[in-house]
Amino acid sequence: MRATIETLAIASLFVIAQAALSVVGLAGMFALSTPLSLAPWTVVTSVYAHGSIGHLLANAIALLLVGPLVERRTTRLRFHAFVVTTGALAGIAQVTLGGLLGPSPAVLGLSGAAFALGGYLLAGNVVSATLFDRLRLSARAQFALFGLAALLLTATTAAPGVALIAHAVGAFSGLVAGRVGLLDAR
Repeated sequence: MRATIETLAIASLFVIAQAALSVVGLAGMFALSTPLSLAPWTVVTSVYAHGSIGHLLANAIALLLVGPLVERRTTRLRFHAFVVTTGALAGIAQVTLGGLLGPSPAVLGLSGAAFALGGYLLAGNVVSATLFDRLRLSARAQFALFGLAALLLTATTAAPGVALIAHAVGAFSGLVAGRVGLLDAR
């Protein structure tokens, strides 16, 4: 559980930094928003920053459920790179695609990465691999199936203020990565 614990420790440090920065009115400096070019560092910092302790705890529970299982299959470096990459991708999708539907609020949190790790476990296990090999679905059909699965997983978290686009993009990214064994160290 080393990489999972390290990820949670980094997120906790960000929450502490956010609390300190809120004293001088800079708590939002880690949040990802558009245009991305104004604060490019937020592509990474937003993955670890959270809106509240409750937000961090919710993401920590999700990460603790899936993180250690993914860690068994990969290296610490790959795990951390996957968390940052999928979390950033999910956040960017949320603020850019969400902005097409109306004003897009800033985004924070590990949930996109947690959904990606969960998706990785769903598509990257022996049972799923055997099933996909037997079904012999085309790549296009698999992508469509992953899209549907990502939407269904996302629907389970639907609530006001939840970054649903980020959850769907995270889940889809994890499902695709799991199918190709992107993180597998062996």
